[in-house]
Amino acid sequence: MDLGLANKVALVAGGSSGLGLAAAMELAREGAHVAIGARDPDRLREAERAVKEVASGHVHVRSVDITDGQAARRWVDEVAADLGALHIVLVSGGSPPIGPASRFATGDYEAAVGKVLLPAVDLALAALPYLRAAGWGRLLFVASETASVPIPPLALSGVTRAALVRFAQALAAEVGREGITVNVLAPGGARTPPMERAAARLAAGGDVEERLRAMGHHNAVGRLARPEEIAAVVAFLAGERASFVTGAVHLIDGGAAVVGPELPHLSGAGENTYT
Repeated sequence: MDLGLANKVALVAGGSSGLGLAAAMELAREGAHVAIGARDPDRLREAERAVKEVASGHVHVRSVDITDGQAARRWVDEVAADLGALHIVLVSGGSPPIGPASRFATGDYEAAVGKVLLPAVDLALAALPYLRAAGWGRLLFVASETASVPIPPLALSGVTRAALVRFAQALAAEVGREGITVNVLAPGGARTPPMERAAARLAAGGDVEERLRAMGHHNAVGRLARPEEIAAVVAFLAGERASFVTGAVHLIDGGAAVVGPELPHLSGAGENTYT
């Protein structure tokens, strides 16, 4: 399937590992010129090598902290100048701390907004003039399943991702007639480096693979997502064939939301226990 991405210019924030890197590689495979930005220079060098192995277009790499608004905007301008245009912007950033709503003080909520919401808004607004100049654009935000489903132990994630959804939807309504779409991806658990590190901590020297299997158990598919599975959705939404898809939240959770909550107290209960 030709997605119409050949020679399009894609900027991927958070593209040095995990879902961001998988998305950058998928866009490069489809013929896009890809610019990757992230903070860690060592990871960036590894990501650059990986993307260049599959790319037919240019690969632009820059160490940038997107929580620094001025630096992020300079990066957008640099990519557009160096590669001649800008068509696709994908923001795949970090996640705030885990915990229930009452655990955090006001300052924690402010920090979460500064880490998750504002960098995405900054990059979108900085890129928008270039997308308008091209008469074609795709703004994609990789969030979390909390953008679609309330998960009480992920309060900060839910607050910031819900705000990101409302920003994306408002922007989609504003720019849709200019050939620009805006979408939010809401992936569930995926086998990324942070997930693997979390599994290693929980395993405490035990079987990490078993812990990863347990972390992916509670969905309809019964496993964690592979990063390339999320990246395939990114590539479709970034392409020509998704031109009528905008203002939406795309839940990619392996069916976790339809399986329902785990109810250990019902495990092995007879059919008449609650009748």
